[in-house]
Amino acid sequence: MTHETTQSTKPRVVLLGLGAMGSALARTWLAAGHPVTVWNRTASRAEPLRALGADVAATAAEAVSAGSLVVTCLFDDASVGEALAGADLDGRDLVELTTGTPEQAEARAEWARQRGARFLSGGIMAIPPMVGVPEAGGYVFYSGTREVLTEHESTLAVPLGARWAGARPGAAALYDIALLSAMNGLFAGITHAFALVRGEEMPLKEFSGLLVSWLNAMASTADSVAEQVESGDYTRGVVANLPMLVSGNRTLEAAAREQGVDFRLLAPYSELLEKRLALGFGEEGGTGALELLVKRP
Repeated sequence: MTHETTQSTKPRVVLLGLGAMGSALARTWLAAGHPVTVWNRTASRAEPLRALGADVAATAAEAVSAGSLVVTCLFDDASVGEALAGADLDGRDLVELTTGTPEQAEARAEWARQRGARFLSGGIMAIPPMVGVPEAGGYVFYSGTREVLTEHESTLAVPLGARWAGARPGAAALYDIALLSAMNGLFAGITHAFALVRGEEMPLKEFSGLLVSWLNAMASTADSVAEQVESGDYTRGVVANLPMLVSGNRTLEAAAREQGVDFRLLAPYSELLEKRLALGFGEEGGTGALELLVKRP
C-alpha cells in the first residue's frame, strides 16, 4: 500500500473500527470520492465496504502504513492502544473518535506524541443515521492539536460537522460527556413522565407531542443557567426560587406515590435542591445546586 492514490486527488482516510458508526463514516467518505483504507478486528465487517471501493487491510499496522490521516472509531480507549500497538505512527495524524474520558484523551495525546504523531481527540454528537446528512445537524467536537483540524477539516467535515473545543486534548471528551449527561437526565424525566400517565385516557402519542413541545420550551432556560454560572450570581434572573422549586418537587413526589410510581429517577435532584435551601440560599433558583456537585481542592 502507498500513502496516496493515483485515482483521486482527495486525501486518503485510514479508518480503524467498523461498527455502526465507523461503517457509516467510511461509506460517507467513499461516496464523497475519498480513497479509504479500513481495518476491523472482525474482518467480515469490512467486506461491504470493499464492495464500495475501500481498500481492506489485514492488520491495523498495515492500514496505518497506507496514509497519513488515521482515524480510530473503536470500542474504547484500551482498544485503540491494542490496535495501534504494532503500528508506525511517526509523522502521522491520529484522530480518535472513540468515546472515552478526558483523562484518557490526555494520556492518549501524550502516547501519540511519544510515537511521533500529532493527536486530535473527537467527541461524536450524532448517531449513525445522521452521518453524511448535513441537515440532521450532527457534528464532532475536536480538541488537541489545532493544526491537525486546520489541515484536515475539509476531509473530517465530510461525514459530520466539525466544532473546535479547545487545545486541551480532553476538552472534546468533556463536552461530549456533558451533553450526554444532560441527555441522560432528559431521558430520566421522560421515563418518569410516561410512567405517570401510561394508564390514562389520553393516547400516549398525543401526550408525546405535548411533552416534546414542553421540553423544547423549557430548554431555553439553559441560557440563563450559563449567565448565572458565568457571573457567579445564582439569584440573577430567577423566575422560580428555591422555596418554590422545593415545594413543587414535594408535590411531584406525592403525586408519584399516588400513581404507584417510584420517585427514584427524580429524587437525587430534588434532594440536592432541598439541601441547598437548607443551607440558606432561598433567593436562588436551581442553578446554585451545582456548587454541591463540584468537589473543591
